Amino acid sequence: MELAKFFYIFCEVYRYMPMLDVDESSIFFSVKGKGVPIVFIHPPVLTSLNFVYQVEELSRNFQVITFDIRGHGRSDYSNKPITYKLVADDIKHLLNHLQIEKAFICGYSTGASILLEFLLLYENLALGGIAISGLSEVSDSTLKKQLTLAINLAKAEAVSVLSWGISWTNSDTKKLFFKMFKDSKKGHPRNIQQYYEYCLSYSCTNQLDKIHLPILLIYGQKDKQFYHYAEILRKRLKCNELKFINNVSHQIPTKKANELNQLISQFIQNSENG
Repeated sequence: MELAKFFYIFCEVYRYMPMLDVDESSIFFSVKGKGVPIVFIHPPVLTSLNFVYQVEELSRNFQVITFDIRGHGRSDYSNKPITYKLVADDIKHLLNHLQIEKAFICGYSTGASILLEFLLLYENLALGGIAISGLSEVSDSTLKKQLTLAINLAKAEAVSVLSWGISWTNSDTKKLFFKMFKDSKKGHPRNIQQYYEYCLSYSCTNQLDKIHLPILLIYGQKDKQFYHYAEILRKRLKCNELKFINNVSHQIPTKKANELNQLISQFIQNSENG
């Protein structure tokens, strides 16, 4: 009986914690729902839990795929430095593992920069993109200072401090805050530092005209700091639609989940209808 109980528990854990082995790392991912696939990409420190409301709602009509970037949450530490190309390659491996030919790719904040990099590298694997509070470069002094502070905290191995602050600003309830904090503080300081450093140095602005697929751009009406980045993407991307959500700043996936989910659903339906 004890062996049978252990086997049952093991199967349940394995069922809810699928891992994809890539190189020398194991990447945690989850899949829920059926239909058109959507892959979500999170920013530094945070994990796939940031998209809990998208998983709950959108999986009713779509196949929702989330994953923890290497060195974040339940994914293993990466011996390879975290770069956007590395994460894009991991998404490619994940799609191949799931036998998905093409998917919509959705990135939040700096995760949207990875979305852009993925489209530049593997546009043939995508149906389109959704950029939430996204950017193609870091060019304002305030954001540069914020990223530099985060890099220094990661260098000091103060992941818990980063996790606390970022989980607090991205949660809409105390229950979600504690879940996000518990998940995000598992991240490895070195990989988190690398992610932030790459954010600070990355720019694909001059290559945006090479992206031909439709992209939905979503920003918070109160996120004035990112209006500049929204304008860059609106002007330079060949096929895009810009939407603002009222009464929210940067943290749209959790703070305005219903509005975001509606925009994503409508965008995909319109794209599927040509």
